[in-house]
Amino acid sequence: MPLPLYLLAMAVFAMGTSEFMLAGLLPDIASDLDVTVGTAGTLTSAFAVGMIVGAPLVAALARNWPSRSSLLGFILTFAAAHAVGAITTSFPILFATRVVAALANAGFLAVALTAAATLVSPDKKGRALAVLLSGTTVATIAGVPGGSVLGTVLGWRATFWAVAALCLPAALGILKGLPAGRDEDEATGRPALRAELAQLKQPRLILAMLLGVLVNAATFGSLTFLAPVVTDSAGLGELWISVALVLFGAGSFVGVTVAGRLSDRRPGLVIAVGGPLLFIGWPALAMLANEPVALFILLFVQGALSFALGSTLITRVLYEAAGAPTMAGSYATAALNVGAAVGPVIAAATFNTEAGDLGPLWASGLLVAVALLIAFPLLSAITAGRSTEVLR
Repeated sequence: MPLPLYLLAMAVFAMGTSEFMLAGLLPDIASDLDVTVGTAGTLTSAFAVGMIVGAPLVAALARNWPSRSSLLGFILTFAAAHAVGAITTSFPILFATRVVAALANAGFLAVALTAAATLVSPDKKGRALAVLLSGTTVATIAGVPGGSVLGTVLGWRATFWAVAALCLPAALGILKGLPAGRDEDEATGRPALRAELAQLKQPRLILAMLLGVLVNAATFGSLTFLAPVVTDSAGLGELWISVALVLFGAGSFVGVTVAGRLSDRRPGLVIAVGGPLLFIGWPALAMLANEPVALFILLFVQGALSFALGSTLITRVLYEAAGAPTMAGSYATAALNVGAAVGPVIAAATFNTEAGDLGPLWASGLLVAVALLIAFPLLSAITAGRSTEVLR
């Protein structure tokens, strides 16, 4: 894999850390800015909505810009938003910085997904995506727990400063590692924006995006409410929440890495094997949540299966949107983040049921079940052949 891919992954690591770090910082933010924890929680919603809306919008605005200039502008804007957030004493300003950061993140990821696919041969899009998404999985392993510890020791503002600082070497790497004129040379062959948007009418693309939404909704629905499972159902101390998150993140890294080598040539295998196992795993986790050893083992396995299946489906989005070379990344980004936004909402609704703290795990199983039922026509299309031409 080319070096620029790893530079992009470094930036994705910083952005992934920011996206998930607020879970451990909300009480301190609420206390410092004199708002309720519930109000502080809207910072997470603001980021998710900004990602969903920003992906296609910003990608459309930046479609005729060189990739290097776009990516550099997005990451510097992202860093600046965190610097402002770190010094403000106003909650509305902090809220605004989260929206700006989300728009920059969405634009960066949309362009990066498209750029990653152009840096490799057409039959290696899945591996390129795996490298890029490894930045997110490493963020769940190291960035988010590290940010939580930093916030505990030095305050939540230190975590914001750390994310801003992480962006700077990534920006320098992008400036030095990505070619300056490549996009300008290819721009004359690009279809019009209307033609790229018309790709969204393709049933196979819609199906791939829908499946990506469902699987990611299951993933983030349970991940968001993992803390009460660890402390209440398993009866462990709060320190074990970080351990659980690290295990899930480590599993996700393994899943993305393995799927990256299979999703181009054997996507049907990943879906046919990984899908049913993921479906079984969520209710198994709910039933064994009171057994700490089983809980931690299953968290690692579910992390691996969730990201293996999720990244494979997002790779399908890139293949099915091959006719939209500048917008394909935004479609994949939107699918990822719609799932990340919808999943916690569905999971939260289960707390008022008899399932209680385990409700999100059962909801995740149901979401995967729906995805598998819908996936049958897609699976037959994918398994019809091994070459990428079958998918186009």
